[in-house]
Amino acid sequence: MTTTKKPSRLFLKKSVERVRAEAGAQPFRRVLGAADLVMLGIGCIIGAGIFVLTGNAAASFAGPAVLISFLIAGVACALTGLCYAELASTLPVTGSAYTYSYTTLGEVVAWITGWLMVLELGIAVSLVAVGFSGYTVSLLRDFGIAVPPEFATAYINSVSTPDGLRFVAGQGFNLVAVLGVFVASILLIIGIETSVAVTRFVVLTKIVVLLAFAVIGSQYIESVNWTPFIPEHEGGFSYGWPGIFRAASVIFFAYVGFETVCTAAAEARNPQRDLPIGIIGSLIVCTVIYMAVAAVLTGVVPYRLLGVADPMAVAVDVMKLPWFGLVVKLGAIAGLFSVMLATTYGQTRVFYAMSRDGLLPALFSRVHAKRRTPHIGTLVLGVAIALAAGLLPITILSDMVTLGTALGFGIVCISVIWLRNVRPDLERPFRVPGGGFQVNGVKIAFIPALGILFCILMVAPLLLDIVEKALRGDAIPAMLLGGYCALGAVIYWGYGLRHSKLAAADVPPETQGLSQESV
Repeated sequence: MTTTKKPSRLFLKKSVERVRAEAGAQPFRRVLGAADLVMLGIGCIIGAGIFVLTGNAAASFAGPAVLISFLIAGVACALTGLCYAELASTLPVTGSAYTYSYTTLGEVVAWITGWLMVLELGIAVSLVAVGFSGYTVSLLRDFGIAVPPEFATAYINSVSTPDGLRFVAGQGFNLVAVLGVFVASILLIIGIETSVAVTRFVVLTKIVVLLAFAVIGSQYIESVNWTPFIPEHEGGFSYGWPGIFRAASVIFFAYVGFETVCTAAAEARNPQRDLPIGIIGSLIVCTVIYMAVAAVLTGVVPYRLLGVADPMAVAVDVMKLPWFGLVVKLGAIAGLFSVMLATTYGQTRVFYAMSRDGLLPALFSRVHAKRRTPHIGTLVLGVAIALAAGLLPITILSDMVTLGTALGFGIVCISVIWLRNVRPDLERPFRVPGGGFQVNGVKIAFIPALGILFCILMVAPLLLDIVEKALRGDAIPAMLLGGYCALGAVIYWGYGLRHSKLAAADVPPETQGLSQESV
């Protein structure tokens, strides 16, 4: 049934009761416990943020003060994580922030949120795949296997200039990154049990490697590398406090894994209890590890030398411990692969939810009759993610991920405030602690409000940097961002607006979009 495009139609909302009914009609297997969700979160959080982006953030923006950047980004994510925990316990359904905003702010905001989550999750996989490629090529080199540069570098490359980073087109295609994405996609198609088993193994592996790096590396720290701790501002976002906040926007995405926990709601055994544990538990563990590893990394290597795809490998080379270098590289490869696996999983579940609601084509919600996975949607997403990994450099990818993450997080914080005012009667197994205040009769809780403020702090330096680059003639980041927004608008107005099942009054809510076609 084709719907009429009316202004009020854009803000059509799902009822809480409808969302809860959909949660009980999901075709997935409920096999994940609290420990599995914590491991899923850690598996997604600890990856490119520590293995790759810490070096770039220190070298280009913050220097040793990248530790402060981690703290700022961590606080922003902790505030938002509490909001996610409340919504996840109240609305335990797949789709995460997309579903929350559909219930609170309406369909057009839900679409925007879902499209932003492609930046947050899908592009994040591409970014991690680039880091995976860097460590894999380095490890192969140690065994005398040389990968041709054109198969391990992106088509678009970032170049350091006196005016900052610039982007130029080259002739490469990162085939190693592409292969990593395809392997992760195949594992997810096989089934969630296999994916969880692999995730458990690689998560434990990378935690052990990172702790070993922190302990062993602490013996090689040179205090001179921390002096000055906050390098003098050199203009723009190069060092000083502007650089610290710009670095925070770069590594902000490193905490995105806790949201993947929310996308697993349909496969959690006891989502009201286990989702908050998974979110808060994974955030605490990862923040402690991040701070320890970043301190050692910048203490062992002068920060200006860390702007590479494999900064931890550089640090181990400085230690002159070849055997440990192999261990670190293997741990990094395992860690980055686990992030690709967990984050691709999250993206497929968001697209499943959007397709189930009619905002994306039905192929994304087709579930394999035996394996109970959205197999076709996973394959299509895998191809798109792989192309981005092969064509774009890590610097552009990280900015796009941060933008999508921060804006999506802000919408989640707003959703908590809205739902508390409109439905104060709802049972909330987990509730964000702290008080609040009132503005014109609207109750505003302190923590969601602070979460919105910190998300703005993450986005502002990034957007200013993109605008500055465009004004200097380096328009590639702005063109990519503008093109992405335009594509999202075209898909919604051309497909989603006409096929929304919520707007189709003749479709029963309990059967909407629960397609279970087999191969």
